[in-house]
Amino acid sequence: MTLDPASSVAIMSRFRKIGIIGVPPLEIIRGANEHGLVIHDLDEPLVREDLETASPFLPRVYCAILRTAVVNALHLELDAIYADTGPGKCDCALHTATILAETLPIPVICTKNMDTVAFGTPLCQARLPLIDRMLAITAGVKSAASYNNPPPSCIPTAGFWGVPPRDFSILGLFPDTTHIHGWARCMENKTPADHALEGQFNPEVPTVFFAQSFCAKTALARYLAKKHPHALYLDVDVHTTSSARAKVQAFLELSGVRP
Repeated sequence: MTLDPASSVAIMSRFRKIGIIGVPPLEIIRGANEHGLVIHDLDEPLVREDLETASPFLPRVYCAILRTAVVNALHLELDAIYADTGPGKCDCALHTATILAETLPIPVICTKNMDTVAFGTPLCQARLPLIDRMLAITAGVKSAASYNNPPPSCIPTAGFWGVPPRDFSILGLFPDTTHIHGWARCMENKTPADHALEGQFNPEVPTVFFAQSFCAKTALARYLAKKHPHALYLDVDVHTTSSARAKVQAFLELSGVRP
């Protein structure tokens, strides 16, 4: 079903635990926080189940993020699912929500996040381990609160453009002075449909342009990588392979980037 944000919030009193796909509108997250609901981010690996569990519902050429969302939805005890199917996500998310609505006995509510109020991107520009910052950004989708005591920004030595990867281990290859760009930056800013922000990058630092395999954003990642004077385009499916790891390591080392 598709509901406006106000109607989506109005029915929350019936729920205790909800799942989200993508970044639902801030009004929905705020409503869930005010109702004290437990929010599960279905885009993240939450259950110990084979990804092939999603195969009866989604083709293998769907990205690992949406296949992960299906596996989570099938195995977690949820009262409802809120999926962002607007321009900040993708058509594949809409089709996934349609399939889940036909499969599950709970409401699957489609929303369109058109939020434009910028919350800022302090984590994207801070001097901290890239894995820790990406974990904080993805966790932030479950809260409507503003950032308190944001960390100071640093001068970048490298860039990571793209979506939060399913396998965060690849982020361990980057120095603490890596700035985050792409949809992950939009995610921290709580404006996932801000395509202008998503398309920004820093041409002054070597940048890895990353996307999940089979994601529609691979086209934008490759296009921007061709425009960047010092870039590596990379797509990874479920796990970071030794080949992908070697490409990133070699790129950063040859670019003179120190850990």
